[in-house]
Amino acid sequence: MITPTQDYRRAGCREPRKLYKGLDALVNSAIGVAKRGGGVMAEIRKQADAVEEQADKWKGMNNHELRSELFAFRQVFRRGGRDVEENLVPALAAIREASERTLGLRPFHVQIMGALALYKGYLAEMATGEGKTLTAGLAAVLAGWTRRPVHVITVNDYLVKRDPSWLKMLYEFCGVRVGWVTGSMETAERQAGYNCDVTYATSKEILADFLRDRLRIGHVTSPSRRLLRQLGKPEMRVREGLVMRGVDIAIIDEADSVLIDEAVTPLIISAPKENKSLEDVVKIAFRLVKELEKEKHYTIEAKYREIELTAAGKKRIGEICSELSGFWHSEERRLELLKQAVVAKEFYVRGKQYVIDDDKVVIVDEFTGRPMPQRSWRQGMHQAIEAKEGLPISSPAETIARLSFQRFFRLYRKLSGMTGTAAEASGEFWQIYGQSVVRIPTNKPCIRQQWPDRFFPDDKAKWKAIVAEIKRVHAEGRPILVGTRSVSSSEKLAKFLDEEGLFYRLLNAVHHQEEAAIIADAGEKGRITIATNMAGRGTDILLQKGVVELGGLHVIATEKHESGRVDRQLYGRAGRQGDPGSAQAFVSAEDELVRRHLRVTLRRSLNMVSLTPMPGRSRLLGGFYSHAQTNAQAMAYKQRKSVLKMDNWLEEALGFAGGQEG
Repeated sequence: MITPTQDYRRAGCREPRKLYKGLDALVNSAIGVAKRGGGVMAEIRKQADAVEEQADKWKGMNNHELRSELFAFRQVFRRGGRDVEENLVPALAAIREASERTLGLRPFHVQIMGALALYKGYLAEMATGEGKTLTAGLAAVLAGWTRRPVHVITVNDYLVKRDPSWLKMLYEFCGVRVGWVTGSMETAERQAGYNCDVTYATSKEILADFLRDRLRIGHVTSPSRRLLRQLGKPEMRVREGLVMRGVDIAIIDEADSVLIDEAVTPLIISAPKENKSLEDVVKIAFRLVKELEKEKHYTIEAKYREIELTAAGKKRIGEICSELSGFWHSEERRLELLKQAVVAKEFYVRGKQYVIDDDKVVIVDEFTGRPMPQRSWRQGMHQAIEAKEGLPISSPAETIARLSFQRFFRLYRKLSGMTGTAAEASGEFWQIYGQSVVRIPTNKPCIRQQWPDRFFPDDKAKWKAIVAEIKRVHAEGRPILVGTRSVSSSEKLAKFLDEEGLFYRLLNAVHHQEEAAIIADAGEKGRITIATNMAGRGTDILLQKGVVELGGLHVIATEKHESGRVDRQLYGRAGRQGDPGSAQAFVSAEDELVRRHLRVTLRRSLNMVSLTPMPGRSRLLGGFYSHAQTNAQAMAYKQRKSVLKMDNWLEEALGFAGGQEG
């Protein structure tokens, strides 16, 4: 039975506030800094201490008594009002006791602090291995008691199913229904998942379902107007076709990945639109591009992944196309298409941006290394890459609906999240989402050793040193996790280790089916694991017997990422919960970070310094790479801002906005 209020909420959502500009933005930034001050943490710590003090009271109850108290709290949170804050501490203390009885896990003091931060709507920075899954579960029980839609967002479908299955006994004991939604589910299964009190899903699935529901509703998006129309015309009721209960409360795991890294690209709902002429055109375009020479006919701008045709290039294209008919006689159209083919050739590399699976181009997420089989590049780029690889040309897609992740998550009435690396992006979290970051201390002191970066003049020297280091550490019996930026890099290293006769496990977008098992076993004595950046998320690496005495897990980064946060996530795989461990990066003057994000003059200086022994050389080289990362992060931020501006422009032009008339 769906009540009028629930039906109202299905299409209703908060209108996101306008982003501040100019002086207002500066004032808002100052407010954000103030809100991240010590007063917030002092209050959270005080309440966590109060939860600890109530432990004996709840331990003395039998299961029936404890459940009765939990169900009474559920009624308080359902009603809302002033009583909720007064009952927060005892309710969380009761949930903590329920966790120990149902899961065999008693949340640490820092996990209680994390749960309080999430409940209050903060972004909690919690180190890798500190138990974020259980922390989110504690906060989700409190939120689920309200019976409003609660979405726990995580980074992949494996975790979407694993986390609620693992926490299910706790949720049920506390009177909360939990479900999940994955990419393979049909409409009826999705509805069942969203109809639970707490729903686990990835950001892409949540946003895609939101957009599809908006399309089902049509242009009458205002809940009030829609309700009035339905009263007059019952046949206009569309709730049976909607899968979601609305957007209200979100708890985001790995918030920096979801709200920052993945927010560079908006989510687009599209439908294939047959275009036979495009198939022939892109094939011809790529055939023609093979006759063009870099530097002579075109130049490249690596930083922005753009190309510029030279006068000689335009002349050569004119000569080639003079023998073709129809489309190719239009200079503007043919130049646009051929430039796109050159971009596909120069900047889209198999094993980095995409892989081939079953004769199809599958995009690889450059931040996680995970395949994204349901995604495609727009404006003919996907077809250009298919032509480059000699694959069947797919039909181009026509955009039906579009929304950025920045705008979507600002529709939630209450937003919170957690990640191991939030501090660096605290300003952006506040400016875009109005979210303050609080740093939760570790349960045990981190004793991981961060070894100095090692610098090399070229890739050949770097890879040789990496293999030598793997052999050295492996001889000690320590497990090793090697993080690579791309599929091609991971497979290159695998080939080197094959030549040395070393056994390893490989995890990338091509070999990803056993992801959790591979990472879970990465703490075994003598184990070598090669993984793209997906290794940094979701599954703990537990050290096996005897490994602690040897020094714990050693992490090797074969290249620095554009985002320093991604590097920190990789390093954080070692040294969890007070375990020993170490991490080190190997970088060269030929790394993509340097080639794309350092000016030519600085690259020349870097090459000179890398070849010349001198005092302070390592510090100077480190400065070059830090500067390149700063440039990369600034460019990514501009890209996210441009996506957000496009959303605002579309809202004004088309009226396609949450909670407004279209």
